[in-house]
Amino acid sequence: MTTPDGHEHGGVIDVPGALAGVRVDRAVALLADVTRAEAARLVGEGAVALGGVAVRDRARRLKEHDQLTIDLALLSEASTLGEFPRAEAPVPFKVLFEDSEIIVVDKPPGVVVHPGAGNRLDTLAAGLLIRYPELAELPSAGAGDRDRPGIVHRLDKDTSGVLVVARTPEAYRSLTRQLAERTMGRTYLAVVLGHIDAATGIIDAPIARSTNDPTRMAVSGSGKAARTNYQVRERFDKPLLATYAELRLETGRTHQIRVHVAAIGHPVLGDKRYGGARGILPVGRPMLHAWRISLEHPVTRERVNVEAEPPGDFARVLGQLT
Repeated sequence: MTTPDGHEHGGVIDVPGALAGVRVDRAVALLADVTRAEAARLVGEGAVALGGVAVRDRARRLKEHDQLTIDLALLSEASTLGEFPRAEAPVPFKVLFEDSEIIVVDKPPGVVVHPGAGNRLDTLAAGLLIRYPELAELPSAGAGDRDRPGIVHRLDKDTSGVLVVARTPEAYRSLTRQLAERTMGRTYLAVVLGHIDAATGIIDAPIARSTNDPTRMAVSGSGKAARTNYQVRERFDKPLLATYAELRLETGRTHQIRVHVAAIGHPVLGDKRYGGARGILPVGRPMLHAWRISLEHPVTRERVNVEAEPPGDFARVLGQLT
């Protein structure tokens, strides 16, 4: 198979001037004749390289005469007969609310929401497909892509809690609109290091990908607007200074809460990536839990509010603090 300009897939493509300044995922979609979602997946899993070096930032802009390589073997393996990635064993999650339009689930810590590098099968998305096989029809109706049918937002692997999934194209469009217009309420609970002095407050700081480590996010003047409201529930002194806080997202940037609380000197307890590791009280993951979601029902327009109680490890940590 060749690209539209005659280059072999997997061979080196000399980027033409017409694609100079174009995002790498868009260029891959055009050159390899794949969807933007498939192009993003190729980039995310290291199947696209510039000058022989894998590109991880799908928004990177190309330059004329860049040497671009696209390895389509990943898509061929994952897309055989157009099948969706399927879980090899049951994926744990609890259904908190469901009707003909939406599903609200409680995701345990340690479960990846959708396929990515290193985990393509044992994901929440794959588990949902086992229980709700009709979700597989949504991407063909423009409601999500093949790897995450009906899923409109995500939680980090080690973050537990509530997440909403669309069951119909109409519900998908409604939920994505609510996210874009910031009318969907998402509230988290977290144990953070140190005492947050103010009882309530707003962290208003733009977030961008770190220039030093592309796997991390950071507060940056050139980043996207990000706002987090917080309210202190309780402060602790032993065995270490800590604060139990309620945090509400106004925006939904990657790692937003983790970055924001770290930026004000109070990283999430157990969050090794953003400075929250403390040997005095070892925990297995960041103590961050998606507690409540509030949304407009796609059909009835009534407000739907669903809460997920923190899991056992979170409760145990709170019990150790005094």
